[in-house]
Amino acid sequence: MSALFISDLHLTEERPEANERFIEFLEGKARAADALYILGDFFEYWIGDDDLEEPFNAVIAGLLRGLTRHGTPLYLMHGNRDFLIGERFCAATGAQLLQDPTVHEVQGVKTLLAHGDTLCTDDVDYQNWRRIARAEAWQREFLAKPRAERRSAIQGMREKSKEVIQAKPAEIMDVSQAAVVQAMRSHAVSRLVHGHTHRPGRHCLTLEGRPAERWVLPDWYGRGGYLEIGRGGAPKLVRF
Repeated sequence: MSALFISDLHLTEERPEANERFIEFLEGKARAADALYILGDFFEYWIGDDDLEEPFNAVIAGLLRGLTRHGTPLYLMHGNRDFLIGERFCAATGAQLLQDPTVHEVQGVKTLLAHGDTLCTDDVDYQNWRRIARAEAWQREFLAKPRAERRSAIQGMREKSKEVIQAKPAEIMDVSQAAVVQAMRSHAVSRLVHGHTHRPGRHCLTLEGRPAERWVLPDWYGRGGYLEIGRGGAPKLVRF
């Protein structure tokens, strides 16, 4: 039995291959897991929990509910694309919403879990936007708009984001080593798991004279994959 970690699936009706991989993963590997953690950007975008009425979203929610009814605990964290997921979605799926960051004991090891965007502190413009979009007042005003207007606004933001990203140096969109060290020290952990950067792999570092590790989850735009942490075993990054 293992704990499984995924992020950055960016599910949308427009990407059937990723959807099919997720369904196969959910109905296979995930059903035998001790727990499934989704660390943000599960959807390509999320305009509010009333969008559960859309057929695609309802199907995905139903699949997650099937997993939790089967008995697999499901933990969900906001990403930068789906931070408007709320209580209605969690009630529909049986998921438990996690704060970002949060510490869970995973197979006996205190592990810091994060989406990863808060660690990209060199991207000042993005951090400023994140503070605006996570504010209660902004979200309340946005969610009060009709669904069609919200969807149009989000799609416009996505297009603008693509242009901005292309103009930025790649290194400022990765995590800051100083931010990583600070986060792990402040939470007194030797293991960090996150997504967001789409740069999967294991990074070794030293904290307080002791070995530590940072695991980055793969995105599902390409092959996709997950991190598996088994009982008494070393974490393993698995690619499809």
